[in-house]
Amino acid sequence: MDVLNSLDPRLLLYAVQIFRLCLWLVILVAIFTPLERLFALYPQKIFRKAIVTDLGYYFLSSLIPSLLLSVPLALIAWTVHRFIPVGFLAAIAAWPLALRVVVALIVGEIGFYWGHRWSHELPFLWRFHAIHHSAEHLDFLVSTRAHPVDMVFTRLCELTPLYILGLASPIGRSGSLIPVLIILVGTMWGFFIHSNLRWRFGPLEWIISTPAFHHWHHTNDGPAFINKNYAPMWPFIDRLFGTLYLPSDKQPARYGIDEPMSPALFGQLVDPFLFWRRSSPSSSDNADPSLTVDQTIELVAAGQSSDSQLSEERS
Repeated sequence: MDVLNSLDPRLLLYAVQIFRLCLWLVILVAIFTPLERLFALYPQKIFRKAIVTDLGYYFLSSLIPSLLLSVPLALIAWTVHRFIPVGFLAAIAAWPLALRVVVALIVGEIGFYWGHRWSHELPFLWRFHAIHHSAEHLDFLVSTRAHPVDMVFTRLCELTPLYILGLASPIGRSGSLIPVLIILVGTMWGFFIHSNLRWRFGPLEWIISTPAFHHWHHTNDGPAFINKNYAPMWPFIDRLFGTLYLPSDKQPARYGIDEPMSPALFGQLVDPFLFWRRSSPSSSDNADPSLTVDQTIELVAAGQSSDSQLSEERS
């Protein structure tokens, strides 16, 4: 007991957080591993390529972004309360909690959509976001493969509109609860849409995102397929902005990116800051703009003979 009392309280806090993350990891493994074995889209090993790196990201992505977000979110909240009329904020705060949650989910989704899309289209942001897309095999754990800079940027894009519109506030229990709820729901749903599941949900896939929807976002099947399905939960956002792609009769054949990527966690964290190394947004700089989806399908079909070899590697 004396040893515990002598420890820095911050170390104890981190130890508790790590212990909690370990418990959540056990729960996630217990849920998704059997499902991904029984209903696998592609057969692959449990201890597949880059599993150790993704485990590292699981802990980093849960610990670091919250620390990095605290200061900018505090500044945003201070700015909002200084420049946004109090009457407007009070009117929003008077809405029923359920209504504010629903509106916040949609507003946050639109903010996340554009942050995510900019991470594909702007070379500087793609340097960090490419790490998430470098995964060549998808499963639930890939959801946490993200550079801290990438996570902080998209979270800010998601949460800033909520503070500006008065849907979130550091003052009051419900105002601070909404951002936490949105992040929690988004995080848990992220594990599901990255999972290696072949489930299809019919018309529901046009309402809420599924593994089939998000796997097309990770495809490396050709230039006509990339830069689709940015929204994490609501596909109608992609339909609204013209980036929806969700065929009912096929699944992506390949994942990953064509750019070189360090296999080591440390290298992936450091490389995006080496600005003298060129990085192309979503590997689309050399894409032929006249190449249609149908033409790309023909190119992909021409390479389907290698699919059996790919399945063997995964298994």
